[in-house]
Amino acid sequence: MSRHIEIVEVGPRDGLQNEKTLLEIDQKLEFINRLEAAGARRMETVSFVNAKRVPQMAGAEEISAALPHQAGRSRIGLVLNERGWDRCVAAECDEANIVVCASDGFGIRNQGASVEEQVAAMRTIAARKHAEGGPPISVTISVAFGCPFDGEVSDEQVVRIAQAAVEAKVDELALADTIGVADPWLVRRRIEAVRKVAADTKLRMHFHDTRNTGLANAYASVEAGIDVLDASCGGLGGCPFAPNATGNIGTEDLVYMLERAGFSTGYDLDALIATAGWVSNLLGKAPTASVSRAGGFPRPQAA
Repeated sequence: MSRHIEIVEVGPRDGLQNEKTLLEIDQKLEFINRLEAAGARRMETVSFVNAKRVPQMAGAEEISAALPHQAGRSRIGLVLNERGWDRCVAAECDEANIVVCASDGFGIRNQGASVEEQVAAMRTIAARKHAEGGPPISVTISVAFGCPFDGEVSDEQVVRIAQAAVEAKVDELALADTIGVADPWLVRRRIEAVRKVAADTKLRMHFHDTRNTGLANAYASVEAGIDVLDASCGGLGGCPFAPNATGNIGTEDLVYMLERAGFSTGYDLDALIATAGWVSNLLGKAPTASVSRAGGFPRPQAA
């Protein structure tokens, strides 16, 4: 049996959060439904943030209420603080993804909190989850490979945050290249460093393709033993608080690369390409993912 790589679809959250065109709730729901029909089984569907700061993420509760719980499917809500956690629990999300920035410069601009304040909030939320109940928790360390304001981020800084998350008994850790500055060798080194303190915690990777290194970094991650990667249909993405950051790895690009190499992903490539075209049309732009432009290979033969 081929090795399975789990791809967490982040298009409805990370993909849309920086778009100038605001989608209606019913359009967001159709996007989610199309992605699930294309094979997505874990997906960031909503973000429990201040809609005045990130208007693209308005309607989190309404979207969550319209998505019935289904076996084998997990809808993830992004959480930045205790208020976001309370909303996520009330909305009955299947998972919560807590973001902790690896630099003060990014944390203060993005979340209004220093690294230490974010780590403290993460610890509090995790303690509440263990005491009161709630969905499984992932912790994503953003700008884990470099910050647009503070520059380089050290292995030691990322490991320190990872250690705090492990001590808080979270279910999963993710390292995010929020502004697309990582390279494959740095990726391998950082994975190795984090594994020294998180050997028993599932590790997920999140890459942006800002400098055309996203797929190379995903490849390096798989070679290093990572089995969970984030991607965004059509290559949508960016960050309102990361200057010039562009999209995530395109889900269709990642699926094509992995399945061409013999891995399984559970996605339907043609359905992904169709969905990328559909949502890009709503947004008034062309997909940035290469496979949406070039198509898969080999192409089905006509009867």
